[in-house]
Amino acid sequence: MNIAAAYKTRAPLLSLLGLLLLLLHANAQALPQTEPVPGGLVVLAIGNSEEKPEARFNKRKTMVIHENGQWHAVVGLPLRTKAGRHHIIVTSSNRSSKKYSFTVQAKQYPEQHITLKNKRMVNPNQYDMERINKDRTHIRGALRHWQEKNNVQLDFIKPVQGIYSSAFGLKRFFNKQARKPHSGLDIAASQGTGIMAPAAGTVIESGNYFFNGNTIFIDHGQGLISMYCHLHSIQVENGQAVAQGDIIGTVGKTGRVTGAHLHWSVSLNNAMVDPSLFMRAEDRPAAQNKK
Repeated sequence: MNIAAAYKTRAPLLSLLGLLLLLLHANAQALPQTEPVPGGLVVLAIGNSEEKPEARFNKRKTMVIHENGQWHAVVGLPLRTKAGRHHIIVTSSNRSSKKYSFTVQAKQYPEQHITLKNKRMVNPNQYDMERINKDRTHIRGALRHWQEKNNVQLDFIKPVQGIYSSAFGLKRFFNKQARKPHSGLDIAASQGTGIMAPAAGTVIESGNYFFNGNTIFIDHGQGLISMYCHLHSIQVENGQAVAQGDIIGTVGKTGRVTGAHLHWSVSLNNAMVDPSLFMRAEDRPAAQNKK
């Protein structure tokens, strides 16, 4: 049972000890699951210096977490990342630098073909494109946001109760036309179903966008941003702090959709990565649990 469920049900038999255990679990800074593939992430031990080092991948600052007496770089790998040898540059407080290498494995994502009745959602007109370009400015700004924060909550809960309807990374075709890969997880649920913050953070952007519909962005710290799309309602404000399990909005079918669902994306150092890598094993899609 997650904290939100315990809070909602207010089960009288839930002991004080049980609540304390839930709180301890929520505040744990467990490192995410390593999966060195395009759209995955790597966790690299980078020493045990007294002061926090800085790590960069492709010149972008990456998350650095202290766990079990070691500093670790947590690096998001864009879907366009090529298989082979890559590296990060770690700079210590005395400005000396060291290279840490890792290998990215190839991964073939399956195809998904979707038919949309609203053809403007496939081939927007000139007016639509003006709006889309404005949307992109806001979205890119949110995904590039950096909040320096040491205690980043990395153990995510599933944001909405429902079935996984579209996997991360799918090669997408709308009305037989190739488009960008699916950059998140889709969770099907009835319109109006509450959406929970999967981890503590701050709402940094929200609004209505052409493709994404009603959308919320939460900054969890150190370049870890989560995005929630196609909402029916937004129930938080920009600048608002949220705790794990807080209701932030409701499931809807706004934007480019075929039905009510939540599109949930996670960006790490401005790279869209598989959200399930931050989730507990029991909450991941079935295909993830088979690994």
